Amino acid sequence: MTSGIEDAEGRGAALEVNPVGARVEIRAVAPPGGLTLICTPARARELAAALARAADEADSARSARPVTVKARELRRGDVREGDRAMTVDDVKVDGATAHVTWRSGAGRSWTQGYDADADITLRRRDGGR
Repeated sequence: MTSGIEDAEGRGAALEVNPVGARVEIRAVAPPGGLTLICTPARARELAAALARAADEADSARSARPVTVKARELRRGDVREGDRAMTVDDVKVDGATAHVTWRSGAGRSWTQGYDADADITLRRRDGGR
């Protein structure tokens, strides 16, 4: 399995994970060299758990600093600042109006119209795009 990642300097890199007999090979290939780890499945799970914890902490740190964007710049997965979690499900811009479909934590959804230039404060910006 191959994933795209960046090295510490922001250069593109590849992360390859493959079973090797009874072990797991993890190879990070980035200029000017690379790193290969071969470990037991248990150690691979520990590494995965450590990476997941670090990602959660990074998300928490990022979410501690709200960001404000124009309504037309909202993306699926963005979470609005406020008492209740409201996540962007879809955005359609029609001229000067941004039609934003929100989804609540309870699974309800609704569409709300905003001036495309309206400032929307987000608790968390979708980092996946």
